Amino acid sequence: MNNSRSKRDHLPNDKRYLEYVTERPGYYVTGDGGRFDLDGYIYIMGRIDDVINVAGHRLSTGAMEEIVSKHQDVAECAVLGADDQLKGQVPVGFVVLKAGVDRKPEEIIAELVKMVRSELGALACFKEAAIVKALPKTRSGKILRSTMRKIVDGKDYVVPSTIDDPAVLPAIAESAKTIGYGKKK
Repeated sequence: MNNSRSKRDHLPNDKRYLEYVTERPGYYVTGDGGRFDLDGYIYIMGRIDDVINVAGHRLSTGAMEEIVSKHQDVAECAVLGADDQLKGQVPVGFVVLKAGVDRKPEEIIAELVKMVRSELGALACFKEAAIVKALPKTRSGKILRSTMRKIVDGKDYVVPSTIDDPAVLPAIAESAKTIGYGKKK
């Protein structure tokens, strides 16, 4: 059996390792971004390198999610980049409201747009969001952003075998249509 990998391929990359452990003394960088809530629980928001290109500006969807999640009526959210012919990509949000919230979705979405615009600026182009009952997740709780991106962009997708509730995906597709995205019939 001929193994084309050399022994050198298995040696640690000390320089790259140091990038992970020296940025924050006493901690190492996992590449995940998150936040603590008022009760001290941590919420993993997504990858810190998950950026979209909006009209030549590289913007973090995680930063937008952090802003959206601060809203008093938001239980959880996902922001992802949707293909746009003019700007390359534009951010689109999907928001799950806290139990008992009884407000007009349009009002909440307008507040979310205002919050993102206020904290990140108009160049973020965050203008569209949909209120949904649930976000598609794996059984371990990871939001299926890649699948959601395909739905928003009107592309075919495969239902991941790790999905917790497959019924959430058609609901996301319907919600995407209400804000002008996804497959048109």
